[in-house]
Amino acid sequence: MRNKGVWEHASTIAAMLVLLLCWHGIPEVKSQRVPALFVFGDSLVEVGNNNFLRTIARANYYPYGIDFGRGYTGRFSNGRSLIDFIGDMLGVPSAPPFADPSTVGARILNGVNYASASSGILDDSGRLYGDRFSMNQQLQNFENTLNQYRTMMNATTLNQFLAKSIAIVVTGNNDYISNYLMPAFYGSSYNYTIQDFGNLLVNSLMRQILALKSLGLRKFFLAGIGPLGCIPNIRATGLAPTGRCVDSVNQMVGVFNEGVRVMVDQLNRDHPNSIFAYAFNVIDTACCGLGRNRGQLICLPLEIPCINRNQYVFWDAFHPTESAIYVFAWRAVHGPPDDSYPINIQQMALI
Repeated sequence: MRNKGVWEHASTIAAMLVLLLCWHGIPEVKSQRVPALFVFGDSLVEVGNNNFLRTIARANYYPYGIDFGRGYTGRFSNGRSLIDFIGDMLGVPSAPPFADPSTVGARILNGVNYASASSGILDDSGRLYGDRFSMNQQLQNFENTLNQYRTMMNATTLNQFLAKSIAIVVTGNNDYISNYLMPAFYGSSYNYTIQDFGNLLVNSLMRQILALKSLGLRKFFLAGIGPLGCIPNIRATGLAPTGRCVDSVNQMVGVFNEGVRVMVDQLNRDHPNSIFAYAFNVIDTACCGLGRNRGQLICLPLEIPCINRNQYVFWDAFHPTESAIYVFAWRAVHGPPDDSYPINIQQMALI
């Protein structure tokens, strides 16, 4: 199984440390060819949609945003999100959250962010936390945005706008964390083998991507699931020796990742007028949260986080710190095929 960059944790962390040390020294090659970014997925790329939903999966309170100039906005990080960094590297302003009533008119001209914490590819994933925009609902929300665009642009202009824009899709994490790995709340682990569940997710995601293509988008960047067995929340379960990743969980999501990579090859063969790329989303004691080594919960309101945040990979039990997020973004935009396959976002932007 080809998973270089995902399972080789030692080399990955070493590479991350090198990039972190060079954070302010790496020149950004900005492109003006991308008019907008449309963001779909979960809390790794959310910028505040859940602030407007009835859910406990929110990040609109301190200490979230402690290192972000605008404070706690709903980003599940101490600072900027993955999509903030990608947008900055491409020269595209970060897209506003769809659910914000002010996301209309001129505010949507650089795209819209539909991502929702606790959501997944499957409608049922994450339901125990409350309301969320599942991937299927996010597609419906995108159609709502298209109706707004149709009042602002003629058909030819809109088609060109969508064709040059990039869709960023980061999803699937909660289909495992808040579904398959929670047998007390969901029956999926009883009804599906690991292979069958991975296939279910890949096939469902393909239908969703093709639905977005039918609506006019032509450039897609799909993030794989990182080694969930290494996140603080899973390591805190005690399923592996202290400090060790839970290999069985990593192997589980490896089925999904390999399926997405095969899917990308198929989509590129079947749809030559579109571009599909796939990236490994790699992450390896959280800085904030409660439980064993702060690894079982997201940050609590007004909790005092660690001081040396730029030395941590994880911010809370599920999410990376701003420093780590920057590394992931840089690899997605500028990385070689082992990071972003078959091309990176910068190359996609120039097509």
